[in-house]
Formats: sequence, structure tokens, C-alpha cells
Amino acid sequence: MRAADRLRNTMNSLGSLVSSTLSARHDPAARIRNVDLIAVLVAVLLPWSTSGVGIGMLLWLAALAATLELRPFLYSLKRPICLLPIALVALAAMGTLWSDAPWSARTYALSPATKLLVLPFLFYHFERSTRGMWVFIAFLASCTLLTVASWMVAIDPSLSLKAPDEPQGHGIFVKNYIDQSQEFLLCTVVLAFPIITLLRQGKIRQALLLTLVAANFVVNMVFVVVSRTALVTLPVMLAVFAMAHLKWRTNVMLFVAAVVLGALAWTVSPQLQATTDKFMRDYRVYKEFNQPTSVGLRLEFWEKSLRFFAEAPVIGHGTGSTRRLFEAAATGPAVLAQAQVIGNPHNQTLNVAVQWGATGVVILYAMWLSHFALFRGEGLAAWIGLMVVLQNMFSSLFNSHLFDFHEGWMYVLGVGVAGGMVLRARSEAAECSGTGRP
Repeated sequence: MRAADRLRNTMNSLGSLVSSTLSARHDPAARIRNVDLIAVLVAVLLPWSTSGVGIGMLLWLAALAATLELRPFLYSLKRPICLLPIALVALAAMGTLWSDAPWSARTYALSPATKLLVLPFLFYHFERSTRGMWVFIAFLASCTLLTVASWMVAIDPSLSLKAPDEPQGHGIFVKNYIDQSQEFLLCTVVLAFPIITLLRQGKIRQALLLTLVAANFVVNMVFVVVSRTALVTLPVMLAVFAMAHLKWRTNVMLFVAAVVLGALAWTVSPQLQATTDKFMRDYRVYKEFNQPTSVGLRLEFWEKSLRFFAEAPVIGHGTGSTRRLFEAAATGPAVLAQAQVIGNPHNQTLNVAVQWGATGVVILYAMWLSHFALFRGEGLAAWIGLMVVLQNMFSSLFNSHLFDFHEGWMYVLGVGVAGGMVLRARSEAAECSGTGRP
């Protein structure tokens, strides 16, 4: 069956779930279950399809509308975890008013931020639902299946579903190596928590099974393809896990083991060697020959973005203004780094700062920190949410991942579902202790 046919069948299934949700007027439990199932299908589609996720989330919101209780939902919007994403989108909408870019560019630049408006709905729903973990299991299973496809494409590149005129990439079945690496990285680090928990409970078989799943992701990244962003993000996320869940002696032993295994992996993996060597090669070519390499362009974009920010430090140049600013600052022949024009400086903070100034940066970091604080505590849901936020914050040093489609939806789904689960657990704990709603 072709990919288009599979996507069409999935969309039909989503539509059937929405129809059954809207028709189940007298069965609230069935309506909530159907909303959960749509979220599960969206999680399955996330590693494979862009259009499927977009359509699926619209259908999810439509199904949720049939279950929404207006007063509790409006009450939930008072929390900073909901208010701050709304504030950032509102600022982006207002920024269209003082931008000098064409209106098409303003609306195009506003669109990536609007996905943050789904967060309050996810918090609200999964605070009521008991099936939040289904979403994460579905995402893990889908990513595991994607590794199988990646290995197959690594062996036979003709199996890739990417268009013939697109760069195929080694071991890329759909999308691109950056998206794939972000997925595999998140699954790997998240699995560390249940593996340690199962080992402490003496459940060796289950722990071994999850270890094999995690090892599959790691081996794929080592021998097939991995992005440089994932390569530098992985140690940070593992260090947070070690500090949070392991004793210092264990950390020392794991650190030594990680150094040895990392050196061994680099020695036996030509793909990993090529990825790490490209760092210095790109920088040298940029500095010596002014050529537009990946590292060199980032440095060029960041330097110019800081100048743009200094010109309008409070409220920025407005939504969609970035490309026009780079066009005005471009100098020299088109083949040189200084002449490159882009609408995204490949840094989330600078992306926000150029368009909405310090006001936008403050709201952005307040949102990240409020979500980070939400996941302080024990439990798998809190760990998942913590890693989703940490990955997005750190990887956004090198990309605008909050506004990118794939990584942005990973953040919204991950934080929204895990956040709702954490809020539900806290409400239940508060009821048991008799302290009321937290």
C-alpha cells in the first residue's frame, strides 16, 4: 500500500473518531476516550507525516469541543503554564502591526507560533483523562518502527519515500535527519527512567526489553545518521538524568563508561566521524574562504541578528521582518556567507528577539521556565515533560525548534500531555490529603 493510501486511511479513521465523539452526546466517557484515541493517532503520525499531524490536531480540537466544559477550562487558563504561551502568540499577532514586511510574510511568520495555543487544551484534557501514557507509548512504538525503516533505507536507498528531487540522506525514510535524530534522542533519554526503575524493582526482563529498544535508537544514530544538534544535546540530557536519579559513585562509573564507549563508537563509525569532523571543517572553510558552510552561516546569522536586536531592543522589528532585514544587510557576491539571506536566524532566542525584542524574549523564557517548573517531582510523566522542555530549550540554541513544525509539535504534544498528567496526579494527591485543588 502506498504512503498516500496509508495516510488517507488514517485520516478516515480520525474522521470516524470525530464523528463518533460528536454523536456520543449522552456518554461522556466515550467522548473522552475518542479524544484520547485521536491524540494517540496523532502521536503515531508525528514521526511520519506533516500534513497528517496538522489535520489530526484540527480533528482533535473538533472532538475536544464536544467534551469541553467552559467554566473549568477558562479557570485553567489563569495558570502561567497556559497564560504565557497565549501571551507569546498574542505578542506575535500584535507584532504584525509594526512590521514593515508584506502582509503575506507577516501572516507566514505568525503561523509557527500559533501551535502554542493548543497547549491549554492539552493541559485541560489530559488533566481529566487517564490515558495520557497511551500517547507516549504510541510515539515510542512509531519511532521504533521508523528505525526499522531507517535501517532498510540505509541498506537500499531506493526504499526512501522522499521525493526524487529532495536530498535523500543516509538512512532517511521520511522527513529529514534532524527531525529523525530529535525523535530518537528523546526516546533514548526518556527510556532511561523506566529502565532504572524496573531494575530497582527487580524486573530484569522488562528492563532488558526497554534497554534493547533504547540501544536500537543509539546504534541507529551512531551507524546510520545523527544530527550535530542531537550529538551535543545527548550528553546534556543524560547528565541531567544522572544527577537526578543516580548516586555519585554510579555517575562516576557511568561517566567513565560513556567516555570509553563514545570513543569506541567514534572509532568504528565512519558516519559519526564525518559528523564530528564537519564541525571544525565548516568553521575553517567559513573563516578562511568566507564560504557559506552550516557552522559559518549560523555565526553570520547570529552576529547580524544581534545587530538587528540592538536597533529595536524593546519590541523588535515586528512579525515577519527578519528576511527583509537580512536582505538589507547582505553584502558581496551571492556565493559568500555575508550575502546569504534567511528568514530564520537558526536560534530561537534571536528569532524572537529580532521580531519582538526583549519583550518577546522575556515571555519566551518565562514560558520555558514555567513549563520546566511544572515537571519538578517524581514519576514518569514528570520525567518525560522535563526532557521535552530541556531538549527544546537546548536544541533551540542552534535552531528555532519551538517554531519549527516537527520539533514544535513534539514540544506541544509532549508538554501538553505530560503536563496534564502531572496536574491530574497533583489534584488527586491534594484530594487525598484534604488540601483541595492545588
